[in-house]
Amino acid sequence: MRIYVAGHRGMVGGAICAKLAARGVEVITRTHAELDLTNQAAVGAFMASEQPDGVVLAAAKVGGIYANNTYPAEFIYENLMIEANVIHQAYANGVQRLLFLGSSCIYPRAVAQPMREDALLTGVLEPTNEPYAIAKIAGIKLCESYNRQYGTDYRSVMPTNLYGPGDNFHPENSHVMPALIRRFHEAVAKGADEVVIWGTGKPRREFLHVDDMAEASLFVFALDRATYDANTEPMLSHINVGFGEDMTIADLAHQIAGITGFTGKITFDTSKPDGTMRKLMDTSRLNAMGWQPKVTLAEGLRGTYRWYLENVVTASQLARA
Repeated sequence: MRIYVAGHRGMVGGAICAKLAARGVEVITRTHAELDLTNQAAVGAFMASEQPDGVVLAAAKVGGIYANNTYPAEFIYENLMIEANVIHQAYANGVQRLLFLGSSCIYPRAVAQPMREDALLTGVLEPTNEPYAIAKIAGIKLCESYNRQYGTDYRSVMPTNLYGPGDNFHPENSHVMPALIRRFHEAVAKGADEVVIWGTGKPRREFLHVDDMAEASLFVFALDRATYDANTEPMLSHINVGFGEDMTIADLAHQIAGITGFTGKITFDTSKPDGTMRKLMDTSRLNAMGWQPKVTLAEGLRGTYRWYLENVVTASQLARA
C-alpha cells in the first residue's frame, strides 16, 4: 500500500511514518513548503498526482493554553481548512480509507469522567481551547458525513495528552509536559531555587506516549470494516485512545523535577488559568477490540527527557557555538 501521512514532521505523524515504514508500507509525505494543506487547489492537485491508497491525517495547528488563548482565529481557521481540504480531496480522488486524528478537547468542560465517546456535543466546551475543539469536532463530522453520503471508510481517533520524542518544547506554545521538562531543565542549568507553574496544580491529566498512540492509530486504521462498524455508530464513530490513568499537574511537576535533578521549590501561580479540571478518556471501546498501551509514564518521561537533551539542548548549544 501507499499511504499519505499528512503532518509527518509532527510528533505523532513522525511516529506513524516510522511504524508504517517498518511494516513495509510506502509512505508518502510532503513538507509545508512543498504542500500547503490550507490551499484547496494544491491539495487537490497533489491527491490527483499521487493517488494514495490511504490517508492518515495527523496534520494540525496545535499548542497549549497560552497559544490557544492568543491565536484563536489561527487555530480554528487553519485546522478547519486542513481537514476540509484533505478529507474532501481524498474522497474526490478515490481514497476509500482515511484516519483522522483529533483531540480529547472535543468533549464538554463539565463532563462525567472518564469521558465516553457519547459525551460528544452534550455540553459547553472549555473556553480556553474552544476554537481548536470546534475544528476537531468538524473533522469527525466530515468523516462521518462522507461515509454516510458516499460510502467511504473514514475513521477518527481521539487521543488524550500525548508526549514523547519529537514533542514541541517551545517556551510559550508547548503543551504541559514538554513545557515543564524545559522549565525544570533550565532551572537546574541556571541554578534557580524555584520553578513557578501556571494554575493551582490540581487539574488532573492523562498522558499517553506517542509510540502507543502511533500503534493505536495503525490498529484502528487496519481494522476490517465489519469490526470497525460493529464497534461504532454512523454518527458516533470516533474512538478514544488513552492510557487509562491520570495524575495531577502537581504530581507530574514533582516527577519531572526528580528526572531533571531539580531540588528547589515548586510554586503554583493561582492567578493563571487551570483549564479543564480533569480529562480522563474512557478507552473501553478500543480496549474491547484488543488494544492496550505499553509504555509506562516513568519509562516514557525518562526517554522524553533524554530525547530533549540530545535533540533540543544539544542543538541549541551547537547553534551558539
